[in-house]
Amino acid sequence: MTQPIEFVMIGGFLGAGKTTLISRLAKRLQAEGKHVCVVTNDQAAGLVDTQLLKSQGLEVNEVAGSCFCCNFDGLTDAMEEFETRQRPDVILAEPVGSCTDLIATIAAPMMQRLGEKFVHRPYAVVLKPNHGKKILTRAGGGFSEKAEYIFRKQLEESEVILINRVDELSPEDLQLLTDELNRQYPGRKIIPLSAKTGENLDALFETYQCIASDRESMMEVDYDVYADGEAELGWLNATVQFTSREPFALDSLSVNIIEELRQRFLAAGAEPGHLKVLCNDESNGDTVSVANLIDSDSETVLSIPSEVNTTHATAIINARVRLAPESLAEDVQQTIDKIANGLGATTETTQLDSFRPGRPEPTYRVQ
Repeated sequence: MTQPIEFVMIGGFLGAGKTTLISRLAKRLQAEGKHVCVVTNDQAAGLVDTQLLKSQGLEVNEVAGSCFCCNFDGLTDAMEEFETRQRPDVILAEPVGSCTDLIATIAAPMMQRLGEKFVHRPYAVVLKPNHGKKILTRAGGGFSEKAEYIFRKQLEESEVILINRVDELSPEDLQLLTDELNRQYPGRKIIPLSAKTGENLDALFETYQCIASDRESMMEVDYDVYADGEAELGWLNATVQFTSREPFALDSLSVNIIEELRQRFLAAGAEPGHLKVLCNDESNGDTVSVANLIDSDSETVLSIPSEVNTTHATAIINARVRLAPESLAEDVQQTIDKIANGLGATTETTQLDSFRPGRPEPTYRVQ
């Protein structure tokens, strides 16, 4: 008898570290001899996470143009496509970071429609400590109450809460977050870990030996507030080619794009939900450079260095910022021009989509 495919969906707000964690999980599962596939999700094509995971040798399908919940058939089609090559043992699914209500719109409909084809592992939500601390302690700062509503609903529907970046947290802050989560969201399993270093990953693997708990009822969601919270963010995906006569450092390109945008957003008082840039040089195979910024209180981080020089690079820019889409696009275009001038490079923008997410309209929702 064919064993069911393990379905592991990992949620969490923008910049929480879902992609890094999925990469670690995939490598760990592969080391156990399992065939692992990943489905990524975004409101538009040109997702950094997809290219990053592919560069690491993973099989990845991307559902673009809407959230999983609003394109249920796109998600199931992406999963079925894997089977045309080799049936997965495990599918890791990464929903859009501004999405919630995923049990009612994804997990429960899958169980109803696909029967015993899949076994669902507990739904885990990754917590970004900086935003988490502000919201859980009501310290203020960052996003509005409507965006906070999405953040809190993600925690409410979770079965497991993963406090990420534990390697960067003081014992006092970790205890504060744990205490507040236990008080405000009782009954959830809380696992502190580091997606970057792999610290305490064993605890998560132990949890994934279990089957997702049955839900007696679905949580209530005010879709008007949900839609308004998503619409506060300007959303941008861009792909730009840089060509220069003189070699330049790929890592410097990634960092400089992020840093220039960081300064612009600070000056405008625009809170980033997440800002991520992936640069690659096709002449160096799958060599990539990735830099990111997770919020206004953080510094630009070169998360994946390439240590290569090149005369031609492709930069994929993903920005989710509390800023009008038109202003966001203008900031990105001016940043591209400024950096190209500094390199003596020419550019070609092959994609630039900037918009506010539309109102979520789930394909299915179990009551």
